[in-house]
Amino acid sequence: MLDLSRRFAYTDEHNMFRDTVRKVFAQHLEPFLDEHEKNGIVPREVWKAVGEAGLLCPTVKEENGGLGLDFGYCAVVGEEMAYLGSAAGFTLQSDITANYFERLGTAEQRAKYLPGMVTGDIITAIAMTEPGAGSDLQGIRTTAREDGGDYVINGSKTYITNGQNADVVIVVAKTDPAAGAKGTTLLLVEDGTPGFVKGRNLDKIGQHAADTSELFFEDVRVPKENVLGGVGRGFVHLMEELRKVKRVIQKLDPQAPHEVLLVLDANTGQNAVTQVTAFDDALGVTGLVLTKLDGTAKGGVIAAIAKSRPRPIRFIGVGEQMDDLRPFVAAEFVNALFEEPAA
Repeated sequence: MLDLSRRFAYTDEHNMFRDTVRKVFAQHLEPFLDEHEKNGIVPREVWKAVGEAGLLCPTVKEENGGLGLDFGYCAVVGEEMAYLGSAAGFTLQSDITANYFERLGTAEQRAKYLPGMVTGDIITAIAMTEPGAGSDLQGIRTTAREDGGDYVINGSKTYITNGQNADVVIVVAKTDPAAGAKGTTLLLVEDGTPGFVKGRNLDKIGQHAADTSELFFEDVRVPKENVLGGVGRGFVHLMEELRKVKRVIQKLDPQAPHEVLLVLDANTGQNAVTQVTAFDDALGVTGLVLTKLDGTAKGGVIAAIAKSRPRPIRFIGVGEQMDDLRPFVAAEFVNALFEEPAA
């Protein structure tokens, strides 16, 4: 089995959590992978089993029903799913939609949805992509017209992950079509709302177990309390959150480039840079960037964040190989790898 435990960014607690993830997946996912792929969906009881084991939305704060852990725990779950070959939509909920609810939701919205998202009793989706417009967020045609104390939604979405299972969908709609990006708003639509119809579970080239749906909205009426994050703020919120999606995709896709941390002895000066550059071909490194970590690194080290091809790589120091960089890098920098990007 792949040994991922010795990479410097993971603590002993992360590695203990990984053992739990593997045991839960071995019981609830692995025996049924072919069935999930054939049926095009992961049953709700699997979501609940995974949630009960503490594997869903681990970063959600304790006051919102979660464990309040760092992003490394999400990374562990995503890596184990990729290793297993499961396309279950757990990571969309844990890594993406949970952030929308926790960061943008009112106290009432957080209390209503987040505890159930953690336990797997509530499954979520986010509906951006539209027929014809694709993922062009400024070209969406779904509208939400203000009517008294409600918004009335009309339009359609397609290729929506978790669309069949979803209990609540974050819908991207135009509340002011004339205002361009500033007229976009996020609204919460619950399953069973009159006029909200889940269409086909779409066939795809891969990721068959991830239910991916068409969604239709015909005069769907939701109260203004279902606005998530403020009227006209939808485009801004999407841009803030989508910056994080690239990191999630790279984590889940074993063929995507990975970020590798190279640590050099700053005392060797230009010599160190030359030696790292010499490793470019062997490591498949592109776009090498060196950054001095003033005040945060022990022993005057330089850290280089580089993109590498997906292949087994050991961390390279000057004249030696290092499996564990924690003794060489301050905890502040290690922890920063799991912090959210600055707004």
